[in-house]
Amino acid sequence: MRKLLLLLLAVLPLSVIAQSPVEGAVTDQEGLPLPGVNIQVKGTSKGTQSDFDGNFSIALSSGDTVVFSYVGFTTQEIAYTSQTSLKISMQNDAAALDEVVVVGYGTQSRANVTGAVSTVDSEELVAIPVANAEQALQGRAAGVTITNSGSPGTNPLVRIRGLGTTGDNAPLYVIDGVITGGLSGINPNDIESISVLKDASTTAIYGSLGSNGVIMVTTKKGRAGAGELSFNTYTGFQTSTKRYDVLNTQQYLQYASDLGASPTSTASNFDAATDWQDEIFTTGIIQDHNLSYSGGNENGNYRFSAGYVSQDGAIIDTGFDRYSFRANSNYTHKKLTIGETMSVSFNEVKPLLQSGGRTLIEHAIKSAPYLPVFNGNNLGGFQGPSNSLDGQDAENPVRVQTLGNALNTTTAIIGTIYAELELFEDLKFKSQIGLDYFNFNNNRFVPSYSDDSEEGSTTHSQDFASITKNSGVGRSLIYTNSLNYKKTIADAHNFDVLALIEKFENRINTTNASSENAITDDIDQLSPEQDNVSSNTQENNRISYLARLNYDYDGKYILAGSVRRDGSSRFGPDNKWGWFPSVAAGWNIAKEDFMENTSINNLKLRGSYGIVGNDKIGNYDTRSTFTTNFLYPIGTEGTVGTTFNGIVNPALRWEQTTITNIGLDIGLFQDKFTASFEYYNNTSDDLLLNRATPTSSGFNSGAITENVGSVETKGFELNLGYNDYEGDFTWSVDLNLSTTKNEVKSLGTTGEIVGGNFENANISRVVVGEPLFYFYGLESDGIYQSQAEVDAVFTANPAQTDVQPGDLRFVDRNGDGTINSDDRTKIGDPFPDVTYGLNISGAYKNLDFNVFVNGVAGNDIYNTNIYDLRGQTRLFNAGVEVLDRWTPTNPSNTVFRALGANQNTAISDYFVEDGSFTRLKNITLGYTLPDSFLGDYFSKFRIYISGQNLITITDYSGLDPEISNTSNNNPRTRNQELGIDRGNYPQPKSALIGLQVTF
Repeated sequence: MRKLLLLLLAVLPLSVIAQSPVEGAVTDQEGLPLPGVNIQVKGTSKGTQSDFDGNFSIALSSGDTVVFSYVGFTTQEIAYTSQTSLKISMQNDAAALDEVVVVGYGTQSRANVTGAVSTVDSEELVAIPVANAEQALQGRAAGVTITNSGSPGTNPLVRIRGLGTTGDNAPLYVIDGVITGGLSGINPNDIESISVLKDASTTAIYGSLGSNGVIMVTTKKGRAGAGELSFNTYTGFQTSTKRYDVLNTQQYLQYASDLGASPTSTASNFDAATDWQDEIFTTGIIQDHNLSYSGGNENGNYRFSAGYVSQDGAIIDTGFDRYSFRANSNYTHKKLTIGETMSVSFNEVKPLLQSGGRTLIEHAIKSAPYLPVFNGNNLGGFQGPSNSLDGQDAENPVRVQTLGNALNTTTAIIGTIYAELELFEDLKFKSQIGLDYFNFNNNRFVPSYSDDSEEGSTTHSQDFASITKNSGVGRSLIYTNSLNYKKTIADAHNFDVLALIEKFENRINTTNASSENAITDDIDQLSPEQDNVSSNTQENNRISYLARLNYDYDGKYILAGSVRRDGSSRFGPDNKWGWFPSVAAGWNIAKEDFMENTSINNLKLRGSYGIVGNDKIGNYDTRSTFTTNFLYPIGTEGTVGTTFNGIVNPALRWEQTTITNIGLDIGLFQDKFTASFEYYNNTSDDLLLNRATPTSSGFNSGAITENVGSVETKGFELNLGYNDYEGDFTWSVDLNLSTTKNEVKSLGTTGEIVGGNFENANISRVVVGEPLFYFYGLESDGIYQSQAEVDAVFTANPAQTDVQPGDLRFVDRNGDGTINSDDRTKIGDPFPDVTYGLNISGAYKNLDFNVFVNGVAGNDIYNTNIYDLRGQTRLFNAGVEVLDRWTPTNPSNTVFRALGANQNTAISDYFVEDGSFTRLKNITLGYTLPDSFLGDYFSKFRIYISGQNLITITDYSGLDPEISNTSNNNPRTRNQELGIDRGNYPQPKSALIGLQVTF
């Protein structure tokens, strides 16, 4: 026992000495300190990180192997003996410094990319506090046009390289290999990067899905090193300050008198001065909190995160809440790697409501200013007009938005499970299963109400409670098996071969139900009273085969080719399959011998050509379906029965887009200056169009889907960058801009396609030789000032009396002596000619700043609010400009007379405005505490303030020139609403304060 005790006493000091801390410092090859270097004892979980000045401390034992790893530098292993300090100089890793770009089913070195790919990294994505990652893409990637809505929880409208089809132009979304419907279910703080694939060599690999471009999301993973705990948070407020200038009570009463109306409502003493716009607009609180923990070792890594975002809208009773959770991990054992990515999100949206076919803002514009908002004597507690007494019928917008409740909830699960096995040297097999699951519940409850207690009033009322519940469950499964062979021969010939088979299954079940309750307002559940119930199931499946070859000779001469064969259940047996090939080539001129010792480090010429497809039609357009609500005229009454829904077309085939792309990439002075240029030409053929069928055909749907027509889309993209990372003051500036123009080449036997209905007329139109969905109407030419001017136009109908002095004058384009629909012409184009973004970032020691500007030019907006403000068709509140309207004693040439000719409010360029704008999208100022203040608990502590949408430069008279119209839930008709402002939810200004902490 005594000998054992002496042995322990002898060994104990050695153990203590062996575990004593070792101090050290890590620098780059130029001697500058490297903060955040991962330092780990090989084979253990023991590790640390270097601090802001590159210093570190770690307990080591003699014989330990210490691994130093840092992004962009070669990993180093040091065998520790008995040194008291370690000085480590890390060397640049040329391969690591070359940007890795995520493309379909893999990654590529940026130097070897031959296609058109724009990449947005995590720092850019979180630079602007947004709830949806698509919003953060705005202005960041050339060729990508993003139109946001101010309504919380609303997905933006995304278009890549303009419009290429009359149908669904939405891009394909892929998150960690899973095809999804968008990015609303993913937390932007969990995203590592977003790649936008734009040309055939990158999108054809997705075959039938890539015709509108592809947005690929890669989520954050853990990395080797000590566990890292991060907490990011911000809070602030948002508000909308712009208003339409409308008549006050005294002006309104005089205006009503001029129109021959004399409001006598007993609900007001006419001394009230309600500003209905101020009643619906408010200041909303926004907050976002994110917590993540990540780490790993040489055998695997992990990252777990949770987030909560809450956004109160700038309009009352609108808002968005999301709870999100994510777990990513992988593990490697010898030649086998297994892993998973999984996210769960719970979304709640309080939507912007409308009533009577009018938006909330339209009601606010038109409501009488002398009426109070509330009236406790009325059922429901709100006050509205008495039609017979007030002479108008605008609804109380506060009641529309707040009475009862409306809530849309969604649960989404997106994830993958995969395994990759190295079969032989350079040959790997990967199998992956992906899931995109969601369920939604949209609930609306409106109790009984009456907005006026006047006897005999015909005001807005509902003598029962109404209940609406819409729900659904959707599930997509994607099975992917691939073989990937990568080989380098003679240190110069680099091959990357991929063979893949993939199956996609999608199923959606929906249930729609509504009922009434005339007994009580206290029950918001469905009942048999006036019930209406329906359900629907939709399925579609695809199977795909893919082969791809990438080759480069010493990074100098680059070739890429792929071919994909897709089969879709949406087509008949004769045309189910489609072939989608692509080829691309590149020449990195900067690697030629004659370019040595020049300031040009990158000069790559590249081009690509290929075919992609589109099967975005109804799931059963090639099959006979039935409708059970068809009204048969039997005898003198109609009888409900069942019939075929529409004419089927078993010959439907793939819509195909042929894409040509030419690009040039330039880098000077080790990429201190960078530039890239793209030219593209896309031609879509065999467009999947709905052709109207005559009522006499006896079919319910009134249309048949056919392959007819062609559209050509072309344009340019430019990226310019400057980076200065030397000295205490570092800064960078990036500018991107893109142009796009489309032209309809053919519509087959279809003469025109119309849409954008307003006041029983169509605003938008598609015809051969013009862009898609341009505005079509009359061309105005001032206001008639005398009867002689009227007679000079209406030579074919001199006896007409409808049009008089004071009415809008229109151009008689066909010279037939009258004004009618034959005189319509192109009056605007809703899609911008140019989209641009400017990003300026800088730092001085611990201070950092960011300024981001985005905008569009060359687009038009059809502003229906002008109709509400100046239409003067009957008594509504109006804009103050009607006080200067045309009268015999006030010969105005801007606002026509009150109660004028019907043609005054016809679709015309009088309501079209320039929609160009430049917006200060974001400005941020941050400060990171120096290492001397952080101690042993923090590796990063940054505070910042930020403002969004603070300045918008535009000539547009509406509340916001950015018009998304994403309220149209039908993707095949959404393009018809482009650029039409019906009282859209404006984007608010916001101010935030935030904190970023890493432990």
